[in-house]
Amino acid sequence: MPRPHAIALAQAFLVTFLWSTSWVLIKTGLDEIPALTFAGLRYGLAFLVLLPFLARSATRASLMLLTRRDWALLATLGVVMVALTQGAQFLALERLSAQATSLVLSFTPAMVAVVGTVALAERFTKRQAWGVALFLLGAYTFLYPVAFPRAELVGIGIALVGLASNAGAAVLGRFVNRGATIPAAVVTAVSMGVGAALLLGGGVTTQGLPTLSARSWAIVAWLAVVNTAFAFTLWNLTLRRLSAVESSVVNNTMLIQIAVLAWLFLDEPLGARQLAGLVLASLGTLVVQCGTRRPAPGDRA
Repeated sequence: MPRPHAIALAQAFLVTFLWSTSWVLIKTGLDEIPALTFAGLRYGLAFLVLLPFLARSATRASLMLLTRRDWALLATLGVVMVALTQGAQFLALERLSAQATSLVLSFTPAMVAVVGTVALAERFTKRQAWGVALFLLGAYTFLYPVAFPRAELVGIGIALVGLASNAGAAVLGRFVNRGATIPAAVVTAVSMGVGAALLLGGGVTTQGLPTLSARSWAIVAWLAVVNTAFAFTLWNLTLRRLSAVESSVVNNTMLIQIAVLAWLFLDEPLGARQLAGLVLASLGTLVVQCGTRRPAPGDRA
């Protein structure tokens, strides 16, 4: 494996670990902060953190070179990746366990593989197909028996919306970043600004802005600065070298990380059946990873 590609994979795994810890912090913060307002505060503050980077002369020059099509793509990415995906995640976590929510979102690679094959002309191999099937078998094993109380069905529906938008964001993000024509900081800041405005506006309008404790503000600040501003910028950099399916499967290791973290910090159960499901899902991830087409030279920064 070429060294730059290996570095991109390592960076992607670091980002997924940070995002996995977010789920524990979100579940904790939801005790005090309404879901959409919480999401809006996180991404709104992250956007403010990124603003100084947009003020640099090189970045300003890149902004001036953006075409109408570029602005439209970045705005769409903000709607799909931030407003829809993250809004659905927060709303689902308000109603479901962290493990159940992450498991619904774990079906993303299957959707990305199909959409990416058509939209990005990225070849989907038989080995990848078997890997995705093995991953889905692991997810089913983890969930079995697949039964949710009626009160959680709304949460499942919201999580499915998050699944669809997450898959769309993976493909669209790869499309925007693979040419490396727009700096990662610009992609992150502009898309996040659009998504944050929608989330915060919708949250304050429908749920209000409660008085937050020092602990809640600390959670929001950490999520915004480290797990969002830093992590999203690094993720956009990795998308310059990793294919859509490859990025999505690395991202999907969060299923395992979240399950363990939820067991350790949220007292969510993790028995033998759940562990077996995680092992199968992990093997599926490895199979897809080994079968992923490496980026062509023209894809590299």
